[in-house]
Amino acid sequence: MKFVAALTACLLASANAYTAPLMATKVLKGKKAAKAAPKGPSGGASFSAQAWANAGPSTALPFATAPATLDGSMLGDVGFDPLGFSTTPVGPWFLGSSEPSQGVIGDLEWYREAELIHGRIAQIAVLGFLGPELFGTLPGNSWTGADAYSNTNPLEAFSQVPGLALTQIFLFMSFLEIRRLNIIKEEGRNFQPGDLRIGQGPNRYNPFGLNYSPEEYEEKRLQELKHCRLAMIGVFGLAAQANASGMGVLEQLGGGLAIPNYVSKAGYFFPDGI
Repeated sequence: MKFVAALTACLLASANAYTAPLMATKVLKGKKAAKAAPKGPSGGASFSAQAWANAGPSTALPFATAPATLDGSMLGDVGFDPLGFSTTPVGPWFLGSSEPSQGVIGDLEWYREAELIHGRIAQIAVLGFLGPELFGTLPGNSWTGADAYSNTNPLEAFSQVPGLALTQIFLFMSFLEIRRLNIIKEEGRNFQPGDLRIGQGPNRYNPFGLNYSPEEYEEKRLQELKHCRLAMIGVFGLAAQANASGMGVLEQLGGGLAIPNYVSKAGYFFPDGI
């Protein structure tokens, strides 16, 4: 099965990782806390306006500022929020409006959940762009067609994969997504963003026997977060270039790294021995 076929299925199944806002307010956390705006149309400045009024310098963008909701206390927080997402209340829609405490302004846990889930999907997608050219594609047959999985251009390959093959990927990813949502429901306010009960710890699936110290564990969490962010940027570039060129990634790189013929003739312009 083409690796990249999983990308679209993953994105469809994980769309609810980035959830719609629930209306609630909360006093800002951080060094420059601002008073929560009163409810009602005449209650004064919005919470978002207050967060930007108390903005501080951004580590990620030295020429810009970061809203007061980004105070550097969260792992990986470097003050990058030019569109002000952190000033909007968010929470899991599947818990319903009866749980307003799950969606509060300044609570970044749900944004981190969305960031990790989409980042993990992006990392798989990057492998999907590279895998077919590095390791080859699956063989076709009389039912799927001899060339059903032979295209190394990820975008074109998606349209060649049989519909039933895409359906089984979609169903599998839906199962994983439902499992993720059930974990969130079970954990409630104690839920840790990105926790799928895999890795070190009691009652967890830990096939590699991971056993990091608390300091090492935090470092690994930060490494994953950075890889997620890099992969989300990278897969966008890979998809855009594949769409523009119609070629696979390695095919493009091979052409770009090839030595032009005229370079081999450069020696003719220099004296012998140089």
